[in-house]
Amino acid sequence: MNLLHNEWYTEFSPDDAQRIAGTGDGCSKMMKLDGAELSGAWTGQAFSLNVDKILFSERSKFQDVLVFKSKTFGNVLVLDGAIQTTDRDEFAYQEMLAHLPMCSHPDPKQVLIIGGGDGGILREVLKHPSVERVVMCEIDEMVVQVAKKFLHGLATSFDSPKLQLHIGDGFEFLKGHEAEFDVIITDSSDPIGPAESLFGKSYYQLVRKALKEDGVLASQAESIWLHLPLISKLMNCARDLFPSVAYASATVPTYPSGTIGYLLASKRQMHVLSVPLRPLNDSECQSMGLKFYNRLLHSASFVLPNFAEEALNQQQNSGRDQ
Repeated sequence: MNLLHNEWYTEFSPDDAQRIAGTGDGCSKMMKLDGAELSGAWTGQAFSLNVDKILFSERSKFQDVLVFKSKTFGNVLVLDGAIQTTDRDEFAYQEMLAHLPMCSHPDPKQVLIIGGGDGGILREVLKHPSVERVVMCEIDEMVVQVAKKFLHGLATSFDSPKLQLHIGDGFEFLKGHEAEFDVIITDSSDPIGPAESLFGKSYYQLVRKALKEDGVLASQAESIWLHLPLISKLMNCARDLFPSVAYASATVPTYPSGTIGYLLASKRQMHVLSVPLRPLNDSECQSMGLKFYNRLLHSASFVLPNFAEEALNQQQNSGRDQ
């Protein structure tokens, strides 16, 4: 399906795109959790950006990879028809997904990034002086190469001596690691296609095993406006394995509904994840070049509207959840 029309790029939900193209009924493009179909990604709506120029368009071993220069959001990375990041608003997503867990750990030295091939999470993690090693496991090498060539603001840290880059499946990679990492960050696309294995209890079991005793997990966790049933299931999966679990949300204009969520989990008992263990002061935020994250926003991001709070934290009275 050609998503470009009269200099506009339109992002459809993958299931809608399949139906519009006449190549299927959309069922194969539904979001999944541990193999079970849940819903479309953002069925019934679409988002468009005015295109200035196509910079790159190829099929990798795993997905369609597109980069175009937009007229209002700079360069845009698209995977399998879904916008992943743009020059204009990338810092909101990258900073929150990185600094929420990093500031929730007392001394993060060993960090694992699953996904994150554009380099944004790596860039943010390396801003913490305590970090000694970052392992990144990205399944699609083409994403890394494209980021280096076209996403210069994101792909700034691939030459860091602290980085160990592994090209391969994150789920399989985790099987060989135990009690090794202080922080694990899952920077994945939606649970459709290559990223499907990074959502669900089986994945969280591997993450828990790979974390040290006081380890912290952060995962991309969709939107409260579109995916509450999925998020609720993810939260319950995490609660079965971690004593402290919480959900945060932030605004990112080019993501469906304009919001994105983050699931955080800690192996520490009674860990109030909404309160940073290492709050960054204003001077530190400035020296780190932060445009979005700060200590006040850290706490505020865990405050959810009533409908989401009721749906996601019904088990909070169990005494295990924060």
